[in-house]
Amino acid sequence: MRRWLLAVWVASLCGIGIDRANAADLPKPTGDAIVSPDSKLELLFTRTAKIEGGLTEGPAVAPDGSIYFSDIPMGSDKGMILRFDPKTKKTTVFAEDSHKSNGLICDSKGRLLAAEGSDFGGRGVARYDLKTGKRTVLVDQFQGKTFNAPNDICVDRMGRIYFTDPKYVGAEPRELEHRSVYRIDSDGSAIEITHDVGKPNGIAISPDGKTMYLADHDNGTDRIGSGEAKPGAMKIYAFPLGADGKVNGPRKTILDFGDQAGCDGMTIDEKGNIYLTARGLKRPGVLVIDPTGKEVAFIPTGMPNQPAKDPVGMPSNVEFGIGDEANVLYVTVDKSLYRIALKAKGFHVQFAKK
Repeated sequence: MRRWLLAVWVASLCGIGIDRANAADLPKPTGDAIVSPDSKLELLFTRTAKIEGGLTEGPAVAPDGSIYFSDIPMGSDKGMILRFDPKTKKTTVFAEDSHKSNGLICDSKGRLLAAEGSDFGGRGVARYDLKTGKRTVLVDQFQGKTFNAPNDICVDRMGRIYFTDPKYVGAEPRELEHRSVYRIDSDGSAIEITHDVGKPNGIAISPDGKTMYLADHDNGTDRIGSGEAKPGAMKIYAFPLGADGKVNGPRKTILDFGDQAGCDGMTIDEKGNIYLTARGLKRPGVLVIDPTGKEVAFIPTGMPNQPAKDPVGMPSNVEFGIGDEANVLYVTVDKSLYRIALKAKGFHVQFAKK
């Protein structure tokens, strides 16, 4: 039944932090073409707010280079959206009630898009004006039914918004039959892109727009801690996309994590490599693969071969900076935010020159 998987999620959601481990003791990164073996994670933020459990998530770079990220608690405690300023190294609160935002991304107009989850969350996708803080709900239903728990989010070159809709926490009943990937089009309508996945989590689109990468992170339960879980697939899929941005062929499995916990969030560099937040006890960290699934680099965020109880250093999501920080990778780990300098540069389709 892979009960360790449930233990990993519960420990993460209870808020155990990498701060308990000495980052200097972590194994060195591998993959010299991507990261120097001497490059180290730099701690930028650790939660101090009086909220219970959960984790940090969803780093997103804004046009000014600042990093917005989610701090997600469990239960009725309100989540927050925080802003880290690379120039001052200070973190401030952008939204005191995030409606349980998870994945975040800025669009081409510099507005913040948020995938809002369940467990007293918005269960939809919202957009924020970064100057005024005004929140606008874009979608919260599909065909008259409330979404399960939007999790991660990305955009394509047309400005269309793709998001995943699994469910991991919360007492709210599911209304939709499938755990799917959806897209919000320019007219505000939502369409289903695929439900050919057990539990869609992290999502990214290749720089040429022809492939959608999707993490299937099926932990086997819609409500962590509610009972016995029956874990399913822990894989990375590549779906071919047509000119219309819709799936136009069968999925391909490019990576299988086997009996280890798989990927949470992901991002892409300018060469098309995929940066995966691998949550397995044997090897937690940022796993970098090429489009075929071949490993090209690995950045440890926690010690290898950890026990299922109280694991430390479980990454949740990743994002590249822009401008002078185009080669800086931001990583949310446990209840903290880190960054590390790389040799690769990130790809942000919404900020790319057209």
